[in-house]
Parts: sequence; C-alpha cells; structure tokens
Amino acid sequence: MSTKKVEWIMADHQIEGETEKIVGLRTQGGRRREGDLMAFRAYWHSMRRGADVPLRSEIDPRGIEGLLSQAFIAEKIAPGLARLRIAGLHLSDLMGMEVRGMPLSSLVDIADRPRLSDALVELFERPAAVRLDLASAGGIRRAPMTGTMLILPLRSDLGDISRALGCLVTTGSIGTTPRRFRITECEVTPLDITAPADPVPAPGLAEAPATFTPAPEFASERPYLRLVRT
Repeated sequence: MSTKKVEWIMADHQIEGETEKIVGLRTQGGRRREGDLMAFRAYWHSMRRGADVPLRSEIDPRGIEGLLSQAFIAEKIAPGLARLRIAGLHLSDLMGMEVRGMPLSSLVDIADRPRLSDALVELFERPAAVRLDLASAGGIRRAPMTGTMLILPLRSDLGDISRALGCLVTTGSIGTTPRRFRITECEVTPLDITAPADPVPAPGLAEAPATFTPAPEFASERPYLRLVRT
C-alpha cells in the first residue's frame, strides 16, 4: 500500500479534534496536484512543433508516467461531444466501472454537461486548452471530493484536431461510486497556431540540409585569370 493511501485512510478515521490534520493533508495534496498538472501540460507543450497542436501518435505514455492512471485520450464524435478512447484506472475507479467508450461527460453532473459541451467546442474548433475545477458533494459512505480536469487538443493521424489528451486528478476518498463532479470553474485558453512551426530536426546527429543560394553573377567584374597573347 502506498504512503499516500495510508495517509488518507488515517485521516478518514481521525476524531473531530484532529480536523486540522485532515485539512493539512488535503492542502498538501492540492500542492502536489498543481505540480502534477504543470508537468502534464509541460509535456504536451514539448510535443508541439512551434505553435502547432501535437499529433496523437507523438504522445508517449512514458512522458506522462506520473499521471498515467489519471490520464485519458478522448475523441471528438460530434460538436461538443467526446468519448473516451483510452482511460487510466483512476477514472474507472471513480465511476466503479470500465469507462473506455463512454462519453467524457459521464464524469460530470447532468446540470453542468452543457458547460462542458461548450468548452469542448472551443477546444476542438479554436483550438483551445481547457481546465475545469471540479467538486463532488459527500453523501452516504463517501466524503466530499475536489478535482481538476485538464484537456489539451491533439491532431489525429489525418491532421484534423479531433483528439484530446487529458487528465483528471482528485483529492479525497472515492467511497461509494459512481462519483460525478460539478464544474466550479471553467478556464478556456485559446491557442495561437498561426505562427510558423519550427523546422523538424534532422534525425540522429545529421546536420540540417543547407539552403541553396545561387552564385552571384560576375559578368561585369574582371576575371581572376585571363589569357595574354604575346
């Protein structure tokens, strides 16, 4: 059992006088969550060529190893609607079932699904990066949870922006499933992809091919050598 899980099990069983300890653990988890999200987005950004959107085929799971269980790949199937093609175990744990093939909106409360749909339209059409701050109310045999979903656009092998790389990190014990989340804040950041992409580096240690520059004409200049008849 990992140290993180042991900490949370201990926190869930503290008496009322230990409330400060529980809050402290959650605050520490929030800091870790933000660091993980920054690293996740930095990897996605490193896959961009200049200002372009990365290709789905270029995403290497080893690059997001720290959040692999929370990560997912989604596919646009209609305006504002995407389904999960690949999903980490954490998402299945939240729903209490296998989530591959399910709409991404299944993780969100019904009341907030139109808001998610609007954000997905922006993500695929502009394109844009989307960050959702989430909350799930407590109930019978489950404590309140908070979470953050980060969704970043990808190009398919055909070149269209119809894929997305995302992750959902949460704080709190899952308890009774399924766990669905309200959207407490939605941040949509349009991407500027008008700038020319950086040149693709040459493989291995080979140098990039040199550009061809036409030699200047020397018709008006005196030749370096000339023939002299005597």
